[in-house]
Amino acid sequence: MTAQLALHTVPGLPRPRGELSAAVIAALRREPPPGPLPVEAAGRADPYGEDLTLALQVCYELHYRGFRSVHPDWEWQPDLLRLRAALEHTFLAALRSDVDSGDDVAAALDPLLVEPIPGDGVSHRLRDNGTANQMREYFVHRSIYHLKEADPHAWVIPRLSGQAKASLVAVEFDEFGAGRAERVHAQLFADLLQAAGLHPGYLHYLDIVPAPAIAAVNLMSLFGLHRGLRGALVGHFTAAEITTAPSAARMAQALHRLGAAQPCVRFYTEHIEADAVHEQVMRRDVLGDLLDREPELAADVVFGVRATDLLEQRLADHLLSAWDAGETSLRQPLSRHGDQLFLRPRDTRSTDVREREDTTHGLGFAVDGTGHSSR
Repeated sequence: MTAQLALHTVPGLPRPRGELSAAVIAALRREPPPGPLPVEAAGRADPYGEDLTLALQVCYELHYRGFRSVHPDWEWQPDLLRLRAALEHTFLAALRSDVDSGDDVAAALDPLLVEPIPGDGVSHRLRDNGTANQMREYFVHRSIYHLKEADPHAWVIPRLSGQAKASLVAVEFDEFGAGRAERVHAQLFADLLQAAGLHPGYLHYLDIVPAPAIAAVNLMSLFGLHRGLRGALVGHFTAAEITTAPSAARMAQALHRLGAAQPCVRFYTEHIEADAVHEQVMRRDVLGDLLDREPELAADVVFGVRATDLLEQRLADHLLSAWDAGETSLRQPLSRHGDQLFLRPRDTRSTDVREREDTTHGLGFAVDGTGHSSR
């Protein structure tokens, strides 16, 4: 199956991870209405735990592509929406409790504009001494978002007006390939997965991706699906655009060091240039115009920025602690998930020739038999 076909497949339901997700998934296997749903249990659940996070993700996915053999009427089924609201309340209350409040937008954004020296984040680790297997694990974590990249942010478009709306749509136009299907960022990531010897299917890896990566995507859906959180969504989107370009540059350096196939590098080089421009547009034209029109949303913008940073830091801590311990950062190793790393010797042919063959055949990292970089 090509990366293009795999990206457009509808996923099957995942395996449950506890009482809440089991109830949601069991309900979706039938036609609505459901039997009793554990609404009260949502208030007792770990807001960042595997069970609540997966249950919320499954509820949100009904507003995106849905799941195979799940009746479309579930999207707006009142009993399921009641449970989703309870899950959201628990998640949102934890986020509000765990980040500093305030309405100084500049104070929230300014730290993101400064590159830490020395850096100790995930992209720094992968650039400096990450292995090919760690890079592939990182791709799997990010596949939950990047295969629907920019979709959550589209929910906010009808909730904006004036320059804020026009400029956000301009950013989204770039994210969606500027009118070219092969340049849609989700498609570029599907190409990356295939080139790295991974499956490019939409949500293919959901069962083995742990809660921290899924929670970061749930945050976008939460903000996007609630008009009252439009300021938080713009804050999130602005923070993401500020931090993506420097991170993408480090990822491109890491992939060059590992001898990765050109489609892997291309995804990140695309973001280096695009997001450097998007950052300016989001800060000045989207955020600036939004706050000129609705200054009362400043506190929501700050919340969106800081909640994004909180969840990204939780994901980074999870990845780095697992790798420091010599363990997989996934719920099970990729080798047990049926994926095989595509092996090839380091290629000394011209870049043009390698690009053509890598794109055609989906060849991955240059690694030795141990799965570590041959360099």
